[in-house]
Amino acid sequence: MTEYGRGPGSEPWHPEDPLYGDQGWGGHQAAHGQGQYGDQQQSYPQDPYAQQHQNHQQYQGQGHQQQPYDQHQQYGQQQNHQQYGTPQDPYAQQPGAQPQYNGGWDTGQQAAMPYGAGPQDPYAQHPGAYDTGQDYYGTPEAYPPPQPPGRREAAPEQQPQHQQAQQQGPTDWDPDQPQEETHPFFTGADAPDDREPRDDDDDPDDDGSRSSRRDRGGNERRGGKGKKKKSRSGCACLVVSVVLIGGLGGVSYVGYTFWKKQFGAPADYAGSGTGEQVEVEIPEGAFGYDIANILRKQGVIKSSDAFVAAQNDNPKGKLIQAGVYLLNKEMSAASAVTMMLDPKSQNAFVIPEGTRNVTVYAEIDKRLGLKKGTTAKIAKTKAESLGLPDWADDDPDVKDPLEGFLYPAAYPVAKGSKPEDALKRMVARANKEYAKVDLEATAKKFNLDGPWQVLTVASLVQAEGLTHDDFRKMAEVVYNRLEPDNTITNRKLEFDSAFNYLKNQSKIKIGSKEIRTNPDPYNTYYHTGLPPGPISNPGMDAIKASLNPTTNGWMFFISLDGKKTDFTKTVEEHEKLNDKWKEQQGLG
Repeated sequence: MTEYGRGPGSEPWHPEDPLYGDQGWGGHQAAHGQGQYGDQQQSYPQDPYAQQHQNHQQYQGQGHQQQPYDQHQQYGQQQNHQQYGTPQDPYAQQPGAQPQYNGGWDTGQQAAMPYGAGPQDPYAQHPGAYDTGQDYYGTPEAYPPPQPPGRREAAPEQQPQHQQAQQQGPTDWDPDQPQEETHPFFTGADAPDDREPRDDDDDPDDDGSRSSRRDRGGNERRGGKGKKKKSRSGCACLVVSVVLIGGLGGVSYVGYTFWKKQFGAPADYAGSGTGEQVEVEIPEGAFGYDIANILRKQGVIKSSDAFVAAQNDNPKGKLIQAGVYLLNKEMSAASAVTMMLDPKSQNAFVIPEGTRNVTVYAEIDKRLGLKKGTTAKIAKTKAESLGLPDWADDDPDVKDPLEGFLYPAAYPVAKGSKPEDALKRMVARANKEYAKVDLEATAKKFNLDGPWQVLTVASLVQAEGLTHDDFRKMAEVVYNRLEPDNTITNRKLEFDSAFNYLKNQSKIKIGSKEIRTNPDPYNTYYHTGLPPGPISNPGMDAIKASLNPTTNGWMFFISLDGKKTDFTKTVEEHEKLNDKWKEQQGLG
């Protein structure tokens, strides 16, 4: 026993001891149930201090009743077992084994010593003894009893239920009886009256744990909101019904529209129109709905579907081509298709094969209602901005750089449009068609100066040939006369068509003196070789014939009746036909 009264037992320091809480001593501090000076532990079936340390519970000091212990803690090797079977405070006076002290640092085993005021306990008569009258560790401000470092975090073992029941003693609390909640959070007293229910609120129809909360006062809180929630549910049902009815109506309308569009007759006018005419331009590459949409916007037809249906019903409906048409307004779709197939209704600007530019310019002026010479002037001043290819010759002897590039075809030249727009469209079409054939390779094959001269040959073939059968023979005549070893004509073409071009005329009877003495570069009777440029706008047949002429040795040609061309190879054969022609013309 120390000078402060500490004996060899395992009792902790007295709270009123001035050295309470001093951890500075270096000896081995005994834990509960373990001898202070021994290595073996004393066994306690239930250590109230260990339970306090693990669960952070405090004794309230009310009488001798204590909180039930749920777990059974054992330390080290057990020697003697004692069970507390009564509801008494385990620290009250109880008979038990007396502590054995051998008077030295004995490492042997000692019997377990209960906490109490036994006659052998040196602390029994001490004012600080632990009895049922005063429990210093049961006060709220008390610290947990000291524990050795190695045993502070030990997990308690599960105590058997029969021992737990014996230790708990009689109590008024029944674990099987549901307890009524009194906290405002559970009773709903803290909820505002105007609070809207949330999605996580318990459904009154739910079972399980929610029913127990409903039994503990939840009914009162939810009972006040039942009518409002029911009212809101009614409004929600009404809204859902309106939405469903509206959706059903929308689906019905869409279905009816789809059925009408797919199976019903499309909207259409009746008859051949009002008599008011409108000029409609159909661009190149427009088909079906493209044409229908243009007509509908111009007021010719009522719906595009009706026109496409009528076009499909007409065996020739697919033959409608690009161009300008004069049509009546508010026509039936079938009448519009029939009228567009009639050449009389087509108001397209057509350029025939072999037409000279001067003729084209005059026709454009006439179509657009312009002053005579307006289009020719624009062609001369704006030729470089109309889209000519790079290989177009800019020889100053060329009379018209656009000659040969106003490709023969039908063009939409509507009233109110500009002349340069029509010219650009024609040049673009020529570039497109010429790109389909290899003019460059043909020029190399026949020793010509590029595609420009090939186009010039084609224009001569187009002007002199009467039929498509004549074109290939005519092209051979041109190439044979251009040969360097040609001693018959000495590389002169001697084509009347070139002389007529420079004169802007189309004569058959030309005097020999006039034609052989005119020094104009386009006079092939006076100059050798090809004229400076094309003399007309050749068609594709003439162009292809120039790329692939015959090889029969034709050198001369003449037409006696203007319907058929006779080709010969020698001068004698040609002179016989020429004398015959002079006799017919009275020039003999």
